[in-house]
Amino acid sequence: MGTKEKPPTLKANEQKWGKENIDAGWTLIPNALLVHQSTLGLTPMDLNIILQIARYWWEPGNHPFPAKQTIADCIGVTPRTIQKRIQEMEKAEFIERIERRESKTGSKTNIYRLSPLIEVLLPYSKDMITQRDKRRKEDKTRPTMRGKPKLKVVGDK
Repeated sequence: MGTKEKPPTLKANEQKWGKENIDAGWTLIPNALLVHQSTLGLTPMDLNIILQIARYWWEPGNHPFPAKQTIADCIGVTPRTIQKRIQEMEKAEFIERIERRESKTGSKTNIYRLSPLIEVLLPYSKDMITQRDKRRKEDKTRPTMRGKPKLKVVGDK
């Protein structure tokens, strides 16, 4: 008898987005950033830039350093637009930009730390967790039909 090979199981993200799209790469973003973008005063351009920077952030201690030109090409704007928006996000203390220079070659791409943004998001995230937990607790106290004995239908033994 031959053994049947099991088809590979798709992970949840692969099921949602398709295996090839996930295999091409993906980026983890906290919902608090998306939900509170407007509250934080981030423009759609700012959020897009943050997403592009986060795309290059693979390990906690290894901060991303994409070129402004690379970010601009992905978004469809000029590098100068990216530079201006990053400067504004620096002033708002959402991004920390670290210049990299070499004596022989001059400037290299900047390193971008999102640590300030992470700190700004904390109270919003904590509030979202509190609200979610409150809803879950309320859901548990709502009367439901689950777990209640079934009514005996006439004719059942």
